[in-house]
Amino acid sequence: MSDATASGTSPEPAGPSPSHAGDLVGRVLAEAGVPALFTLCGGHISPILQGAKRQEIPVVDVRHEASALFAADACARLSGVPGVAAVTAGPGVTNTITALKNAQLAQSPVILLGGATATLLAGRGALQDIDQMALVRPHVKWGARVRRVRDVAPMVARAFAVARDGVPGPVFLELPVDLLYPEAVVRTWYAEQAGGGKGLSGRALQAYLNRHLAVMFGGRSRAVAVEDPQPPEPEGAEVRRAAAYLARAERPVVVVGSQAVLDPESVDRTVESLVSLGAPAYLSGMARGLLGARHPLWMRHKRSVALRAADFVLLLGVPNDFRMGYGRSISRKAVVVSANRSRRDLTLNRRPTVASIGDPARFLAALAAEVPSLSGRFDGWRDEVRARDQAREAEIAAQAKEPVEGGVSPLVVAQAIDDALPEDSVLVADGGDFVATASYVVRPRGPLRWLDPGVFGTLGVGGGFALGAKAARPSAEVWLLYGDGSAAFSIAEFDTCVRRGMPVLAVVGNDACWSQIARDQVEILGDDVGTTLRATDYHRVAEGYGGAGFEVREAAALPEALAQARAAVQAGKPALVNVHLARSDFRKGSLSI
Repeated sequence: MSDATASGTSPEPAGPSPSHAGDLVGRVLAEAGVPALFTLCGGHISPILQGAKRQEIPVVDVRHEASALFAADACARLSGVPGVAAVTAGPGVTNTITALKNAQLAQSPVILLGGATATLLAGRGALQDIDQMALVRPHVKWGARVRRVRDVAPMVARAFAVARDGVPGPVFLELPVDLLYPEAVVRTWYAEQAGGGKGLSGRALQAYLNRHLAVMFGGRSRAVAVEDPQPPEPEGAEVRRAAAYLARAERPVVVVGSQAVLDPESVDRTVESLVSLGAPAYLSGMARGLLGARHPLWMRHKRSVALRAADFVLLLGVPNDFRMGYGRSISRKAVVVSANRSRRDLTLNRRPTVASIGDPARFLAALAAEVPSLSGRFDGWRDEVRARDQAREAEIAAQAKEPVEGGVSPLVVAQAIDDALPEDSVLVADGGDFVATASYVVRPRGPLRWLDPGVFGTLGVGGGFALGAKAARPSAEVWLLYGDGSAAFSIAEFDTCVRRGMPVLAVVGNDACWSQIARDQVEILGDDVGTTLRATDYHRVAEGYGGAGFEVREAAALPEALAQARAAVQAGKPALVNVHLARSDFRKGSLSI
């Protein structure tokens, strides 16, 4: 990252700039330690951007507001600090709704700062004036309008606390334009509205405006501390009950979800606790990579088979939703112990034997401390599960060697990515069939090195997630795995990568099709309507935005193309490798309902 990017600076305009409420926002962001502020500029929010810049917080300006919020989401997941995005009023806010919902369902702590029309013009036909709160409120933990300058810092600080407390999630703060700009400027605006205050009605209007401004700008803004809510502790009685069941178990399985890695500082303790238990572990969501690339406890395949054979299942931040067969993947005879911050998720579709409301990572640590002598006890069971895992790995390797026509096997692409992936890397997954195929093969190199949208399954997260990952981990190589369908949602963020000196490496699996949909649609309905695409030159699109582009049509050319792309990224230039894929039935029957 260049010096200009790291400091969030650009050439200073001539002359002094007056203070404004954007400075108050910037100070709270600096106090909270946010790695960057993500935005798409707009007149309603310009003071916020300048306030962040004055605090030397990088301001990453993207090409679509959804990318700003996706970037804030990714930054939060990797840093442990709520991510922050600022967008302008009206369409700026509405463009973030899908990203907000994605963050809500992924339980990701993000803060959306939204501009709004002037306080006295709301509902009078002002530019971009809508009821934003009614639109946003269903998708956030807390939404509020700031009405006085002196409340700006306290409410922004509260947003950080609310976003992290309990079940993490997004919050929304609406900041009207006349509250953000310097008081002298705002008074000039209102003087123009009053028409000079002539005549009785004019003087009355001017007096009303003066009172309104006195309330809005009156009082003293105070410095505030940003609270750091502590994760909810598990109940000791529940830990002891779980320990008693585990002591009698012969075939335990642990399933770890994103909630277990919400606190980056506790990840090492979580790994130690899993190793202490010694049970086979399946890792999902942000927990992928938790045990490193090749840990003997990490199982990747045949999870449902293991769960049906298990007599004890520990769910750490994992609800029994469609990913767990709505609870049916687990044997009805098994003891189920579930730790979750969400009371709803704790009992979704199946009531566990032991239900613990609290932080899953802390529950795991307490459980490991309660039964410290289990290491080695489950080696035979682990080896049985591992044998199935290795057999599936061998099947996939054999499938990768099968001859294909019309392009490169997606399994071969995934193997090449896994071979080339450096230790200091972050993987961003944005796609359907190709990305899901890659997830069977590509191994994140360590904890907090995998980003996918989560349970909402949102396409289009890629560009924003990659920017957020690069802001949180500037030294890491950020690899973005794109399906050709999803690439079009955010490939314009290559422009942002170039402008902001944030090089990422994208690999597009290009089969000119929405394959995950087409495969089942054609078989069931006999029609490919709406599922065909062009074999677009995505590498040229990347070049047009100032990046480096590479095209691959044969498997033999893939390792060299990836090496050249890595060299471009290491030289500070984002790169995209456009790989033309052969059609594949590897994931046949993957339609989810």
